[in-house]
Amino acid sequence: MAAVITSTSAAHAVPGHVKAPVNAETAVADGVVFRSRADEVYTQLKRDIAEFRLVSGDRFTETEISARLGVSRTPVRQALFKLQQEGFVEVLFRSGWRVLPFDFNRFEELYDLRMVLETTAAHRLCEGAPKVNAAKLDELVAIWLVSPEQRSTDMLQVAAWDEAFHCALVEAAGNAEMARVHHEVTERIRVIRRLDFTQPSRITATYDEHGKILRAIQRKRGDQAALLLSAHIQASQAEVRKITLHQVHLARQLGAPS
Repeated sequence: MAAVITSTSAAHAVPGHVKAPVNAETAVADGVVFRSRADEVYTQLKRDIAEFRLVSGDRFTETEISARLGVSRTPVRQALFKLQQEGFVEVLFRSGWRVLPFDFNRFEELYDLRMVLETTAAHRLCEGAPKVNAAKLDELVAIWLVSPEQRSTDMLQVAAWDEAFHCALVEAAGNAEMARVHHEVTERIRVIRRLDFTQPSRITATYDEHGKILRAIQRKRGDQAALLLSAHIQASQAEVRKITLHQVHLARQLGAPS
């Protein structure tokens, strides 16, 4: 039986990979939110997949994951079943688990749904629909409509701000059900969407494109804002697909026997 990260993935494991026991609780804001061990295991394994420490075809057992993360098999099994439902792993009859290839068709369908939600939100914002939250738009303007020297160059920060930008647009439109569905889509594509911020040029493009979208909304030009949003999302989607394929290829090359 292969190790937790098999010979294929062991070769491309990065230095400093977390191997400490998983904490059962995490402090957040002013209080403490108690997260289950299954949630922590799920987060760690999803990060391993997103960062190509585990790639399609890699096999492992619940016992091996338990030993690496310092938890019992029960939370490991719960986390793996959640990842199975999301299409990242599959259970093998009497032989553990296997990482599945990225399902680009599924991700493209999610991107399509995201585009429908966001362009609809843009129209609602420009049309002055009931319950529009103008304060959220002001917050976005303060972040994205800044001079070039004020722009952040921190890729992780910009990636987080980018996700928050798109969520805030939908939330600002004032339809709670639209915002809920958009949040679910955002959660499901995060594993590959984060790859969009691996090149400095993508940070510049994101600032420029977000700025154009916000200006169109400020001027109440719904069709223009929707077109800009569609082009922005499609460009990000294409970049993510290209990087994902490249990273999987590199991981396979590094893991190949010499």
